[in-house]
Amino acid sequence: MKDSTLYLVRLGEISLKGLNRDYFEKRLKQNIKNKLKPYRTQVSKQKGRIYFEIHNDCPEAVTRQAFKTTFGVVGFSKCVRCEKDMETIKAVAAELIKAEPFASGTGTFKSISTRADKNFPLTSYQIDCELGGVVLDTYPDMKVQVKNPDKIIHCEIRDKAYLYTSPEAGPGGLPVTTAGKGMLLLSGGIDSPVAAYRMAQRGLKLECIYFHAYPYTSELALEKVKKLASLVAPYLQGTRLHVVPFTDPQLWIRDHSPEDEHTLMFRACMMKVANRISLAQEGNCIVTGEALSQVASQTLDSLVFTDSMSDQLVLRPLIGMDKQEIMDLAKKIETYETSILPYEDCCVIFSPKHPSVRPDKQAVTEHFLDMHIEDLLQDAIKNTETFDFGPHGTPLLSL
Repeated sequence: MKDSTLYLVRLGEISLKGLNRDYFEKRLKQNIKNKLKPYRTQVSKQKGRIYFEIHNDCPEAVTRQAFKTTFGVVGFSKCVRCEKDMETIKAVAAELIKAEPFASGTGTFKSISTRADKNFPLTSYQIDCELGGVVLDTYPDMKVQVKNPDKIIHCEIRDKAYLYTSPEAGPGGLPVTTAGKGMLLLSGGIDSPVAAYRMAQRGLKLECIYFHAYPYTSELALEKVKKLASLVAPYLQGTRLHVVPFTDPQLWIRDHSPEDEHTLMFRACMMKVANRISLAQEGNCIVTGEALSQVASQTLDSLVFTDSMSDQLVLRPLIGMDKQEIMDLAKKIETYETSILPYEDCCVIFSPKHPSVRPDKQAVTEHFLDMHIEDLLQDAIKNTETFDFGPHGTPLLSL
């Protein structure tokens, strides 16, 4: 394609797949192309690699963001393709190293060459020596360093020769949608966006559900959650946010259940509602940001009770993580600063002073049934409002 830039995308775990590898590769290609719309792209494939020719009217920032937020991509780089002739390869390398990261002409480097085409007359080591000579002829002050060099020039001999330098890291994992679909309980806190990232990394497509207790939780709290949905949407290949009006169920719980069980009852109702909305959206599981014993509602006994309210599998990708680990990952995916904005969610507003931490499942289940809250939950589902976010995080028309 004329007036285009070639990018090489390195695959990781996908390359280890057996007979269904083609399915994962097709899904990855489509996920990336969805993020590059409306720009023109052409895609080709080699073992362990996908090549994207992207028209130059696509801003480089858009291209980089597409690769950096698409699970299945282990690494990516601009790439030059040329004939499998050593003199041509050396000439291309001489031009390639005029740009960053080699342009400074200082520091350490090495060459990494591979030969998928074993008929090429030079060995990988000989190609490395030739390319090393090109770098040193151009930048005499640079030094060869095999371990932990500052810069790397790559050459891959396949149907053609492909040259590139110091690829950027992608998020790894598996392409979103290859593992099915789930419903994420998205609060305004630090944990649930990280849970979304972790499950999307394993190929799970996610919609989000938020329980809004206006006026006890403000419209600013809702806007904060919408912002979080937009921040995780690129990793989820776009998402849908279901906003459930939860004021009436929470007031009913407050007035019709023991105070120390309020949070448990809130969580049980949330699980019931999330289960039904997930089933309606053809989901296969529920995802939460709970970590074991982080708060009273996340002890083993509490989790056993809340799990009993869902017909679907409940996944907790953060269950064994330390809070600092969760915070570090939230900063990496750039949700942390939004998560710590001081707008409390409905669970915080109605939390008891001394919550139950070791509830008896049979007893609290009886208390739950005694509330007769089913009609209020159905009304909440019926009045749920929906907001869509595209694969770039852009809000779409609400439903």
